[in-house]
Amino acid sequence: MSALLRVQDLKKYFPVGKDLLGRPTQVVQAVDGVSFSVEKGRTLGIVGESGCGKSTTARLLMHLIEPDEGRISIRGKEFGRIGGRHPVAELRRQMQMVFQDSYASLNPRLTIEDSIAFGPQIHGVSEREARQQARDLLDKVGLNPNIFIRRYPHELSGGQRQRVNIARALAIKPEIVILDEAVSALDKSVQAQVLNLLADLKKEFGLTYLFISHDLNVVQYISDDVMVMYLGQVVESGPVEQLYQNPSHPYTRALLSSVPSQTPHQRKQHKVLEGDPPNPIAPPSGCRFHPRCELARPICAARQPDNVRVSGAHQAACFALPDSSGYSEYIQLQEVCA
Repeated sequence: MSALLRVQDLKKYFPVGKDLLGRPTQVVQAVDGVSFSVEKGRTLGIVGESGCGKSTTARLLMHLIEPDEGRISIRGKEFGRIGGRHPVAELRRQMQMVFQDSYASLNPRLTIEDSIAFGPQIHGVSEREARQQARDLLDKVGLNPNIFIRRYPHELSGGQRQRVNIARALAIKPEIVILDEAVSALDKSVQAQVLNLLADLKKEFGLTYLFISHDLNVVQYISDDVMVMYLGQVVESGPVEQLYQNPSHPYTRALLSSVPSQTPHQRKQHKVLEGDPPNPIAPPSGCRFHPRCELARPICAARQPDNVRVSGAHQAACFALPDSSGYSEYIQLQEVCA
């Protein structure tokens, strides 16, 4: 099956510090060569520590931040100002985003009805039709339109505001919805309700999700595929069941070992990561995880590993994998260091 969304070699460097001529002296490598694809109707979960580039990647996809390099295509059409033949406005008709802060995402001076109807009106829908769509979508997300259309954001709870944000994202009928920590600020009971709502809406509207979260249990529940990021790069990706049952990258194994067990009798020993995440201004050479990796060898600092197939669609970037181009050298180094 061909991918609905395809991202190739996406990069974003933020300049920090300038010389006397205004040229940047250093850059933060926030996103460095990220590539992935998502098939229609599937949910891609994106996980990683804070600062790994998850949210920056989402904003680059929406062109809220302009990428430095990379290609973004939907159904084979390239979008953006870097080599894209189609305008960003068309991309945003096909892809919308729900943010973490449900209150800051809404205009406090607009009623709920006006907030949802605004997007369709911008794209040429009549005011009457847009307001009817707003009422219908409020009903779809579980809010009685007769009660909520005249209310303002400050009159709603966090869960209700996030439902409004979901309705607003769906108002222009996108194919792809990016959810950036969309449930992390909600308490567990409300979080479960919103997750179930997202699953129902996905089936009803045939949506494709990019679900960004630090909560690995939530990602496992809602995702079909998972992508693990570390310091601006993808280190492992694959179907959720394969990746969770057989994590291949040391960083992924450390992340999953920190997830609390749902049953007290099956508690896992927490695998502690040594050291702090490296400085993104001056990331380590080779594999960026090698300073914190217990399996690191000289080759890990000398060369950056390629993504290799673990099984099926499951891939990881690590020299310790049998199919890695540096595996034979890795084994020799192991024998020397033993």
